[in-house]
Amino acid sequence: MDGAPISSIRIAANKAWTAARERKTTKEIGEKVRHPEKGHDIAYYGDPRFVGWGGGIPIWKDGMVAGAIGVSGLSSREDVELATLAVEQVLAQKVS
Repeated sequence: MDGAPISSIRIAANKAWTAARERKTTKEIGEKVRHPEKGHDIAYYGDPRFVGWGGGIPIWKDGMVAGAIGVSGLSSREDVELATLAVEQVLAQKVS
């Protein structure tokens, strides 16, 4: 995306990696690790590529995760909105 920081490239790839590996959105993962009582360090997942910022969404095909979308460069909320739009419009899947 024009004007996005170069670091967003790696972060977007890490968001996609995280969402695909855990089969859930990075927003959901981030909320879990920040929970005041049930949270845990993101290092719990054992991979330095794991991120808990919104913008990573798994792609499902025939009941299995076939990949993921990762968006970075804006606010977490905007990254989630763009990733959701990509999955819903391009891949014709509803994101819950």
